[in-house]
Amino acid sequence: MTYLLDANVFIQAKNLHYGLDFCPAFWDWLAEKNTAGMVFSIDKVADELEAGSDELTSWMRRQNPNMFRKTDAHVMPHFAAVSTWVMGQNYEQTAINTFLQVADYYLIAHALADNLVVVTHEVAASSTKKIKIPNVCAGLGLRFMTPYQCALKERVSYLGPYEQG
Repeated sequence: MTYLLDANVFIQAKNLHYGLDFCPAFWDWLAEKNTAGMVFSIDKVADELEAGSDELTSWMRRQNPNMFRKTDAHVMPHFAAVSTWVMGQNYEQTAINTFLQVADYYLIAHALADNLVVVTHEVAASSTKKIKIPNVCAGLGLRFMTPYQCALKERVSYLGPYEQG
């Protein structure tokens, strides 16, 4: 399984449970699984992390350049599917306009292009004022999960991956 991480995975990890200095195994796991071709994010998420100008930005700059995939020609056709689905729902126009300008739109197009599992802290919601990643993923038939579900599936521990007994 190959995972595509939302910006909130990185940001909440740094700010809450997996501080870069407190839990380096989490960050090592991300880098290791990126090298193995299992964990990625996208250039638009990198832009969000860059804006933070903090230790997470420094960590991001030290990673393999392919950690944050470029939005290239093979992704472009998938924007139409995402925008068509979003505009076909009952979202307010402001919510649609905002969604089509943020990294979430790009993240989902990348996931469609390469059949990736989206990892996010967002949860589905019935609000018409904000478009949530899980709602769009479900609508488009994409798999998605929380970072905790991903960690359980991949058998990650604070000390690194553990062996099945």
